[in-house]
Amino acid sequence: MPNTYSQIYIQIVFAVKGRQNLIPKQHREELNKYITGIVKGDGQKMLSVFCMPDHAHLLVGLKPSMAISDLVRDIKTGSSNFINDSKWIRGQFNWQEGFGAFSYSRSQLDEVVKYILNQEEHHRKRTFKEEYLDFLQKFEVEYDEKYLFEWIE
Repeated sequence: MPNTYSQIYIQIVFAVKGRQNLIPKQHREELNKYITGIVKGDGQKMLSVFCMPDHAHLLVGLKPSMAISDLVRDIKTGSSNFINDSKWIRGQFNWQEGFGAFSYSRSQLDEVVKYILNQEEHHRKRTFKEEYLDFLQKFEVEYDEKYLFEWIE
């Protein structure tokens, strides 16, 4: 899009179907790189990615020509196929429906990148549910509990 200038930074969060711990730690880096390739292949800029065993966080520089939902669809479809083709788990791997998308200013990027890369330490103190509900409250996102991720209690 000529003469279109933007600065859009989005943290995307989504979970493994059934909130199962299906992303093996030994394959995390390979999956992070694969997801980065999908984002770049869609013409977007990956700023940070970290996959926990049961969910993923990404920080993306988004161009206005791409809808967030299209990017997330491409990431989920491509990475699910990659995990299944790699046979990391028995059975079928899928991501849950839906995702969270939270916007940030340029001045917040360093803090968000550190937050994403520090997920293992962060989740020693807080559950994914606590983290996700905190995002929704902090960003003042209205939600219906029946449409949130499936939680492991």
